[in-house]
Amino acid sequence: MTDFKKNLKQKIDNSLNSYKHNLSSIRAGRASASFLDQIKVDVYGSFMPINQIANVNVQDSSMLNVQVWDRNNVAAVEKAIRISDLGLNPSAEGDSIRVPIPKLSEERRLELVKICANYTEQSKISVRNIRRDILDGLKKEQKNSEISEDELKSYSNDVQKIVDESVKSIDALFLDKKEEILSV
Repeated sequence: MTDFKKNLKQKIDNSLNSYKHNLSSIRAGRASASFLDQIKVDVYGSFMPINQIANVNVQDSSMLNVQVWDRNNVAAVEKAIRISDLGLNPSAEGDSIRVPIPKLSEERRLELVKICANYTEQSKISVRNIRRDILDGLKKEQKNSEISEDELKSYSNDVQKIVDESVKSIDALFLDKKEEILSV
């Protein structure tokens, strides 16, 4: 019998970490260096995360400074920031880019909550897919007479409990982020 619980928890933890990273990239009115992490820049023939081609620093609560390592990539970085769904208007100055963080309007706050809700749903789908894969593996083991039908039922209940806890955690993270965005 495989150690399905350890495998399940590891996969769900990876999914939750990805979800947390996605939420942290959504600003709640103040500048953060991780704010631009989701942006991919078209350089050197491929799309690279902005933090692999530049340093992102918080200048103050409403300004980010992006120091691009290769001066030839400044225009590509500026364009990637401008066309992202973050609603930013960067301006290049030599080999650095200043990114003012505008105050959030009520309309923009609601858009950000929708983006968070989308990330939340994607995360839940990921957890459900993990559950499906684990249950399929357990059913295969039962079919091959590696585990009994009673064990399958017991293990399936264990899997569902872990998934339910994860979904509650995802919902709690979403509500915290939603409150953070709407209360600024």
